[in-house]
Amino acid sequence: MKAKRSVAVLSVTGIVVVSVVAGIDLFSSPGSSVASEQVSGRAEMAVLNSEKAHAVKTPSPKGLSPEEQAQEVIRLRNQIEAVEAQRKATQDKAATVRAAKNAALKRYKALQEKDNDSREERASRDAERKKLEGTPKEVAMNLLPDHGWGESQFSCLEKLWNKESRWRVDADNPTSTAYGIPQALPGNRMAAYGSDWRTNPVTQIKWGLDYIEDAYGSPCSAWGHSQAKGWY
Repeated sequence: MKAKRSVAVLSVTGIVVVSVVAGIDLFSSPGSSVASEQVSGRAEMAVLNSEKAHAVKTPSPKGLSPEEQAQEVIRLRNQIEAVEAQRKATQDKAATVRAAKNAALKRYKALQEKDNDSREERASRDAERKKLEGTPKEVAMNLLPDHGWGESQFSCLEKLWNKESRWRVDADNPTSTAYGIPQALPGNRMAAYGSDWRTNPVTQIKWGLDYIEDAYGSPCSAWGHSQAKGWY
């Protein structure tokens, strides 16, 4: 018997069942009834399974009543409001933390600035104190920049006060009431610069330099006047 390949096709409710039997003619060969019965049995099972599968339908969603729909709307709204409340609470907490950090930073900067100001003030006071240390001539030299004068003006100042008092703090003119290194006339003019004007050379020098600036503009101009007139 010549071997043939036969195909049996069954189409049931859109499902195709294909059985391939190699070497058997299902429709003409003798003894094919047994094979045919086997194939037919398989096809029937496939058809039955297919019908059962289609018999099981997905249940359709049950519609909500108006009351249930209203409750569902309320539930969703409450859920959204709860989420928004949590979000707002989280942001409020973060804002509080940030405000505290900013306040702490502001206090820190204020303390730093105060500390810097204090250091600058101390440095300024120290520098000012150093300017007033030393001999009367050294003090006068240190105070020249406060009046905008350079070191070149000191030679004129030195000559001027050498002539007036020889830089003596207690120089007292016997022919007048002039007193001190700058020969203030009368001496108590210097009291505005300190109650110690009789004994403190710094007090006398401060008054004398201000007097020279206001009256002559510079020590060299005062010295020139003194040379021309005999006084300043």
